[in-house]
Amino acid sequence: MTAPDPIQVIADLFASDGAREYLGEPVTQAAHMLQAAALAQQCGAPPPLVAAALLHDVGHFTSAVSGHDLMRGTDNRHSDAGADWLAQWFGEEVTEPVRLHVAAKRYLCAVEPGYHAALSPASVYTLAVQGGPMNTAERAEFEANPQAGAALRLRRWDDEAKDPAASPPAFGYYKSLLRRLLRPSSPPG
Repeated sequence: MTAPDPIQVIADLFASDGAREYLGEPVTQAAHMLQAAALAQQCGAPPPLVAAALLHDVGHFTSAVSGHDLMRGTDNRHSDAGADWLAQWFGEEVTEPVRLHVAAKRYLCAVEPGYHAALSPASVYTLAVQGGPMNTAERAEFEANPQAGAALRLRRWDDEAKDPAASPPAFGYYKSLLRRLLRPSSPPG
C-alpha cells in the first residue's frame, strides 16, 4: 500500500475544512491562508516561509480540539498541532514559523505599542484564550528562538490576510513550491 500524496492531503483539507468560515473573520480559513501566502510571496519571502504562511492554520483542522472550540474559550494550540502534523513531511524551516505564529502575536502585543489595538475582534478574543501578551521571561525565550524573525514576518501576513475582496492564487498555484520543500523521506506523490 502506498502512502497518500502529502500535497493532495493538504489540498483536500483546503477544499473541505478550509472552505468553512474562519472563526469570526470575513473570509474562509482557506482564503485566509492563501492570502497570507500571497502576501509572503509579494514581500519576497523565501519559499519555506511562503509555505509556512500558506499552512500556518492547518492545526485548526488537524487538532483534536477544533477552531470552534478555540472560539468557545478552549485553546486548541493549533500552532503546535499544525506544526507537529506538518513535520511528517516538512522540515523546521516550514514547521517552526507555523509553531511560533501564535507566540509572535503574544510577543507583539507585549512589545509593540498599538499592535493590540490593530487586531481584529476575533484575534483579540483568541489572544486572551492563548495566554495574553507575553511576560518578560516569555519574551526573552521567544527572542532567543532562531525562528522568531520568520514567525514575526508570518504573523504580520496573518494579521493582514482577512480581506474579503482579495483574490489570491488558488492552492494549486503553490503545489510545486510545496513539493520542492518535502523532506526526502516523504512519499513522492
